[in-house]
Amino acid sequence: MENYKKTKIVEKPCPLPFADLPPDIIEMKVKDGSKIRNLMGYAIGKMELDSVRQILFTGSGKAVSKTITCVEIMKRRLKELHQITKVLFKQIEEIWEPIVPEAGLDALTVKRNIPAICVLLSKDALDPQEPGYQAPACGSGVRREARRPLWE
Repeated sequence: MENYKKTKIVEKPCPLPFADLPPDIIEMKVKDGSKIRNLMGYAIGKMELDSVRQILFTGSGKAVSKTITCVEIMKRRLKELHQITKVLFKQIEEIWEPIVPEAGLDALTVKRNIPAICVLLSKDALDPQEPGYQAPACGSGVRREARRPLWE
């Protein structure tokens, strides 16, 4: 590959893995370079409105862990959120062009499958039989022993 350079990356569109989503649902597309502070400021502001009942977080590749972080922050800030998580693969195509066109090399197309995650958070109850469902957390989630000061 030392004779080639990557010229283009094409992400194949893939449908959302959730049925019956409202057309005006807020979709937070988390990218590797997204700032969590910016994402959460917008998402929490929208979810605090009474008119917004659901929000969808999506991320792929290196952004999967950042997507999960955003969802966990959201669940901690806004209690009683129901969650459905779907893990899938997205296909991307990388176009590699020869560095020296006169060398007689052809352009290459490399297809790769990268991991992706979609997380639906809802103020309303979701189907508990749906794979990937998580009920709202009860309590603070911190054990009593963990709250004890370390010097005791």
